[in-house]
Amino acid sequence: MSASALPAHDRLVAETTAILARLGVTGLGGDGDLVARSPITGGELTRLRSHSPGQVAEIVAAASDAFLTWRTVPAPVRGQLVRELGGLLRAHKADLGALVSIEAGKICSEGLGEVQEMIDICDLAVGLSRQLHGLTIASERPGHRMMEQWHPLGVAGVISAFNFPVAVWSWNAALALVCGDPVVWKPSDKTPLTALACQALVAEAARRVGAPAAVSAVLLGGADVGGALADDPRVALISATGSTRMGRAVAPRVAGRFGRLLLELGGNNAAVVTPSADLDLTVRGVVFSAAGTAGQRCTSLRRVIAHESIAADLTERLRAAYASLPIGSPLADGTLVGPLIDHAAYQGYLAALEQARAVGGRVVAGGERVLADQAPDAYYVEPAIVTMPAQSEIVRAETFAPILYLLTYSDFEEAIALHNDVPQGLSSSIFTMNIREAERFLAADGSDCGIANVNIGPSGAEIGGAFGGEKETGGGRESGSDAWKSYMRRATNTVNYSAELPLAQGVEFG
Repeated sequence: MSASALPAHDRLVAETTAILARLGVTGLGGDGDLVARSPITGGELTRLRSHSPGQVAEIVAAASDAFLTWRTVPAPVRGQLVRELGGLLRAHKADLGALVSIEAGKICSEGLGEVQEMIDICDLAVGLSRQLHGLTIASERPGHRMMEQWHPLGVAGVISAFNFPVAVWSWNAALALVCGDPVVWKPSDKTPLTALACQALVAEAARRVGAPAAVSAVLLGGADVGGALADDPRVALISATGSTRMGRAVAPRVAGRFGRLLLELGGNNAAVVTPSADLDLTVRGVVFSAAGTAGQRCTSLRRVIAHESIAADLTERLRAAYASLPIGSPLADGTLVGPLIDHAAYQGYLAALEQARAVGGRVVAGGERVLADQAPDAYYVEPAIVTMPAQSEIVRAETFAPILYLLTYSDFEEAIALHNDVPQGLSSSIFTMNIREAERFLAADGSDCGIANVNIGPSGAEIGGAFGGEKETGGGRESGSDAWKSYMRRATNTVNYSAELPLAQGVEFG
């Protein structure tokens, strides 16, 4: 593995300030309690002030008032706001993508790709604004018509994680806005600057189309701010993305007040590699999914379940590919693996490797920290490959770091059982040229995940499909397909256009 030089931190700060200014964010700095850092150097970019519980209540109140107006605006007109936002994202794609790389540590192509994902969901939502359709339903009663309508739900609260600092917000915001719901966003306290930049763009879009200013707002702070948002009864929906631990904390609070929940939690994604797999294709898919974003995607590949007949060959191919991965500044050309987000992530990486070794795991590639001499406060690590004798508790846990566990199987049913023997159920994949194995993997008794792929890894979902998973992943669905229904309420209507009053089910009442 090769490592590249890191940029000087003062130059990074200056570049960040210039990018933010071009995106409409100025006046930062001071003695705020919230420190914005870049994982590229580990240094401070600026300081911000967290919102107090009282300010959270004020912002939610303003959004609630905006809902009373926004819900009456025709949906295609609401779509014009999202169309304008999509245009601004196109115009500022380079700057916002660079800011994602600086603040979240993603390589440049992934930062730009995340902004493109925002543009794509805006395009989808604009079209959707003319298709928020219900059904006409046959009535058993003569002279009656039944139908269903979808109405705006209310204020949508979005709690997002650092690893997709802008895309996940856009999945929710673009749909919520065309569905008639103002959005209050609590981003990760590790990536506040990208949130302020997005808010500046959506505020400009709202100004251009004459939408209420409070249709979008950002809350800065830690878990207490997210908790205040989750507890507020005026917030009709909480869409929360993050760890399963976070979901366990948020879900009872929202459910206790009968709010609506959309949860996108942990993933422990696997790829089954069969004897018929195209190994050249498999290696490319595995390396991107396992090492990309330094293993910090919810859809990162964490387990390979390879048939025993090809496991040794696959391991050697993966080891060779890992040896060639360029590690370093995500802003540098050619870098494929950037930094972990912070010291806690690095500690998790070390602890997982230690636990794997303790149960017989063998690290066959990577496993070391690099570039510590250049940036002692930044955490660059070699993506690791660990061969495991059997599935264990550390394999069944999600570690948000680039660690890939290799297990073997002899029988296809054993592979399915190993695949499903984890608490999480987000994304999954199989590499095979056997149509029976592919279809079996996609069947009801195959992969138990919300996403199941054939001959591609578990990462890289497109916005046209619904995104989300089962089990401890939370069961939520975002982005495409009919995910828009989460942001609306359904009303079933019956219209009697006759002069009679027949009752359903043949009931007679006098």
